[in-house]
Amino acid sequence: MEFKGLLLAGGKGTRLRPLTHTRAKQLIPIAGKPNLFYALEDLLEAGIRDIGVILSPETGDEVRSALGDGSHWGVKLTYIVQEAPLGIAHAVRTAQDFLADSPFVLYLGDNLLSGGIQHLVEEYRQTRPEAIVLLTPVEDPRAFGVVVLDQAGQVVQLLEKPKEPPSNLALVGVYLFSPKIHPIIQRLKPSSRGEYEITEAIQGLVDAGLRVVAHQVRGWWKDTGKPEDLLDANRLALTSVVRRVEGVLEEAQVVGEVVIEPGARLVRSTVRGPAYVGAGALIEDSFIGPYTAIGKGARVIASEVEYSILMDEAQVHALPYRLDSSILGQGVVVDGQGHARRHTLELVLGDRSRVRL
Repeated sequence: MEFKGLLLAGGKGTRLRPLTHTRAKQLIPIAGKPNLFYALEDLLEAGIRDIGVILSPETGDEVRSALGDGSHWGVKLTYIVQEAPLGIAHAVRTAQDFLADSPFVLYLGDNLLSGGIQHLVEEYRQTRPEAIVLLTPVEDPRAFGVVVLDQAGQVVQLLEKPKEPPSNLALVGVYLFSPKIHPIIQRLKPSSRGEYEITEAIQGLVDAGLRVVAHQVRGWWKDTGKPEDLLDANRLALTSVVRRVEGVLEEAQVVGEVVIEPGARLVRSTVRGPAYVGAGALIEDSFIGPYTAIGKGARVIASEVEYSILMDEAQVHALPYRLDSSILGQGVVVDGQGHARRHTLELVLGDRSRVRL
């Protein structure tokens, strides 16, 4: 039984603006690697090598450029354009010719999941349900698809972003489906949000008496739809880094689990892990605190940065505050006056922005 993968890399990323004015949300880096790459690698580790990638017209070229033909990972990629963001079930419908009669894993490209999905694929092969869904308890279920289980743990009801949630179990953006989902999706009508809801499609399986299996997530899961979620995902991903120092240290100190990529330079600076410093970056007369990821070619001069993401070629110069809980897009320049540091500063800046403080 050959599985296929369907990787969703479309949408407009409105909750992540200004970061997504100039880039696909799935390509925002987490611990030095685009979010989408983690999802692709999960599919690969589960033995899935025939993968469709759902694109939007606005950011499709950028995603194609980042992934290429898949040969870097040893997978075959088929690109499928979803002309309008009409929901997850609509994305599956758009990809029906690619998916054909194969069981498949539907993976949202802006999700981050620890533990992988190989155990789910193996369970599907052995037990042959019509769907396997992943759940996790959340504080505010109103922002998610919500699942109600009976006392035996069986799925009985699914609701999309309910105003009064009947449970706190939210659907995680990873699903395994048999081809029996396709005729149900074909019959769906748009919801009140104007979208074809995957929750309604799964409810259709349940209502038809077909077996839908639910599991709670092993480890952690993050939907990286908002800036604070990106920072938390970065924190979680960095907890698993293993110390590797390949850059140049000049009167510099690296403490704990830190990755310093080749070509990076640390001059009279301290990096305290867990942290990541990309290739060609320069850290000079600065302190980089835990849970920080510095992109390729970025520069941090005479500044303090902690719990932040600096994308490729971002620059921070002589900042009079400690930069904390911040996300700087590609090529952003934040220029300070070098006065004594008095308090912290939080910034979320889109690509190529310039700020002088």
